[in-house]
Amino acid sequence: MCGIVGHTGPLTASDRSLTVLLDGLSRLEYRGYDSAGVALVTADGVSVTKAAGKLEHLRAELDAAPPAPATAGIGHTRWATHGGPSTVNAHPHRAGRLAVVHNGIIENFRPLRAEVEAAGRTLLSSTDTEVAAHVLDLDYARRLEAAGAGADPAVVLVESMRAVAARLEGSFALLAVTDLAPGTIVAARRSSPLVIGLGDGESFLGSDVAAFVSATRRAAEVDDDQVVLLRGGEVTVWDAEGAVVEPRTWEVTWDASAAVKGGYETFMDKEIHEQPAAVADTLRGRVDERGEIQLDEMRIDPAVLRSVDKIIVIACGTAAYAGHVAKYAIEHWCRVPVEVELAHEFRYRDPVVSEKTLTVAISQSGETMDTIQAVRHAREQGSKVLAIVNTYGSTLAREADAVLYTHAGPEVAVASTKAFLAQITACYLLGLYLAQLRGNKWPDEVADYLTHLAQMPAKIQDLLDGQEERVRALGAELADKTSFLFLGRHVGYPVALEGALKLKELAYVHAEGFAAGELKHGPIALVEEGLPVFVIVPTPRRPLLHDKVVSNIQEVRARGARTIVIAEEGDLTVEPFADDVIRVPRTPTLMWPLLTVVPLQVFAAALARAKGLDIDQPRNLAKSVTVE
Repeated sequence: MCGIVGHTGPLTASDRSLTVLLDGLSRLEYRGYDSAGVALVTADGVSVTKAAGKLEHLRAELDAAPPAPATAGIGHTRWATHGGPSTVNAHPHRAGRLAVVHNGIIENFRPLRAEVEAAGRTLLSSTDTEVAAHVLDLDYARRLEAAGAGADPAVVLVESMRAVAARLEGSFALLAVTDLAPGTIVAARRSSPLVIGLGDGESFLGSDVAAFVSATRRAAEVDDDQVVLLRGGEVTVWDAEGAVVEPRTWEVTWDASAAVKGGYETFMDKEIHEQPAAVADTLRGRVDERGEIQLDEMRIDPAVLRSVDKIIVIACGTAAYAGHVAKYAIEHWCRVPVEVELAHEFRYRDPVVSEKTLTVAISQSGETMDTIQAVRHAREQGSKVLAIVNTYGSTLAREADAVLYTHAGPEVAVASTKAFLAQITACYLLGLYLAQLRGNKWPDEVADYLTHLAQMPAKIQDLLDGQEERVRALGAELADKTSFLFLGRHVGYPVALEGALKLKELAYVHAEGFAAGELKHGPIALVEEGLPVFVIVPTPRRPLLHDKVVSNIQEVRARGARTIVIAEEGDLTVEPFADDVIRVPRTPTLMWPLLTVVPLQVFAAALARAKGLDIDQPRNLAKSVTVE
């Protein structure tokens, strides 16, 4: 949640910092926010401008009172935690000669607030961030006085930042600027995303690389409890003990154009249409010259993976539904039991984890705090961790023992689409890799599954070409409905859950996904005349499974439901019981989710559009949930 941007350039003041901040904040809007602000280091001091609401309100404030040219600046989009959405609670926060922005939650802010107030400071907001800013400024003022006139104010601020960061409990990415050190930013992080951008004669900070990718593709990591000093084009990083360290650097492989709409009405429309490429890119380069599957960063000894007797998938929301699909595939291919856990419940229920457990953590951003904390708990119990993430250099990728990147490219819309398909694809690759390693499948069997996977991008494209307009029309037609049910069996069950989630996220209507067999155990009481019920029907080549679901269609239709059936091309048995049929290409059962979820994504977006809602930024939601 929240977005951070920072910029330092030459000591010659200009409008460059403000331009970078506003561009970066606009690229971070997808993370979800309710206010925004900037602080600029000018010849007249630190200028702070902030506003509640969208970025356009901040731009209006800046247009009404343009700030002076600056040598450095920090910007922030806030998603309310401590204190409601308002201008006074918006970041940056002033404290003495400092201005500070912060992502995360300071858990010990109450005793720190009492300390700050006892020192005679008056707090204007309800935020934990303003408390941290005053703690930092009080320490900074003491150190400056002790250091004397010859001290470098920037270096003194680094010392204060390290001391204060050690006192803070919780998660934070903390940036500070002061007019005592023009052209500099000092930052620290713990369990909250922060990345450095390396430019020519200028430097950047961001919650992710989207904040500065239009200016540079060279990036560097910031690890937990490190402190960073940016001064023009110079970057210095210290570890928690005060030693200078060299940060790990990498080249961003996508450019700024990947984070713009490219002619589509919304980012979600664009990302739905990028799904064939997302699946193809996730599959690309995975097979070596011997025909064996290779993962990105496999730092787990093969002997350990052969000895695994249980797999636990840890994730939240859409990623958890990808984990449910993984359970079906991995158990079938590897004959290893798989549990799927909601990350925010995992560490609080005393889970059974050992050295023979493989924990698989799934997160688009790699910064999902619930998932990171669950992973840390699993590692404490001796489990090895494999992360499936979409963001290079993320916290989850750094802390895991192995990483499988989804290569879906930036996903800007808050509600996930292409990342979900890429996560499922990565889970298939993991399952086949383990089956290959453990000897559960012969090489020709693995090759056959990979062949089918390679065909999926074209099938997804065929589905979009053939069914998108029909599904969009259906969404517009049902825009007045206030409740929907989604039914599925086997791998259709997590698809039903995801379809319901998309509708809740985008259209703000009641929607529930059920295992179809559960219908008669209670949920059928919800069925009434005209209720839209989506049913994901398995292939007729699985007759027992298929026939059971067709019986479920008959059950809800007999009670007046409008049945919307997603069925394989050529399956004529559903037509007598379906009010609407959405056809998907024939494909193996385990890979069915890669196709059947696509029309549900399109439908949710169409319904939200018909209701006049913001499809890319649904209310109350954030793209990257960096608080637990």
